[in-house]
Parts: sequence; C-alpha cells; structure tokens
Amino acid sequence: MASILVLNGPNLNLLGSREPEIYGSDTLEDITLRLGSACLEAGHTFDSFQSNSEGALIDRIHTARAAQVDYMLVNFGGFTHTSVALRDAMLASEIPFIEVHLSNLYRREDFRHHSFFSDIAEGCIIGLGAQGYELALEAALARLK
Repeated sequence: MASILVLNGPNLNLLGSREPEIYGSDTLEDITLRLGSACLEAGHTFDSFQSNSEGALIDRIHTARAAQVDYMLVNFGGFTHTSVALRDAMLASEIPFIEVHLSNLYRREDFRHHSFFSDIAEGCIIGLGAQGYELALEAALARLK
C-alpha cells in the first residue's frame, strides 16, 4: 500500500467558477473525489491539500516527508513560475512527483512558460484539463508497482 498526496496551489480552490474557458468546469472537489476513489480502488491511501499560501504548502511538503509519502501530484498554480522556496522544499522531500497543469502553459503568457518544477519532476502533464490529474495518478500508480 502506497500513500499518494495531491498538492494544489493558489486559486485552484476557485476551479469550476474561475475562467472556465481556460480551466474547465470541474471543481477541485470533483477532481479530488475522483482521485481519492481511484486511489482507494487501487489499494492505496490518498490525501489532498490546497492552499493559497506558499508557507502552508511548504509546511505540508515537510509533513509529507516526515510521513514518508510515496508519491505526489502537484499543481502549484502561479507559484510554478515564481517559487524557489517550494522547489527547495520539493527537493528536500525526496518524494517523486508529477507536475500537473490544467491549461497549456505554452499557449499562454510568456511568463508562464517557465516552471521551477518541470526539471525535477518525474513527468509533466499540461493542457489536458482535469483529466490531467487522472492521467498523472495513473502514471504514479504504474511507477509505484
């Protein structure tokens, strides 16, 4: 049995109502319920955490390290392009992870083209909407076998 943690950054609590033409109509709760069910069905534990605060996300990563979480799926939202501190926390955790983005970052503003996480992630899924989380979970579960 493995433990999977999904981390979501700022403004993702607004999914379903915030710019649905970019991010889709699924809420974060919808996504979390589907992921949690898939994890339990596969015999693994699941937890998710969302915060608009960089410090809270870093604290949760530290907690994940102490709890020996096996794999993470992360969407740090806007922090993707700005947070060296989150990158350092991810490196310190030594937990493999897949980076997920709902929108295609390369079809958006230039400042969104750089991620502080892509080069240290096991993989990246971008531009596939909420399905990207499910694909990332499928990949994580395959890697844990």
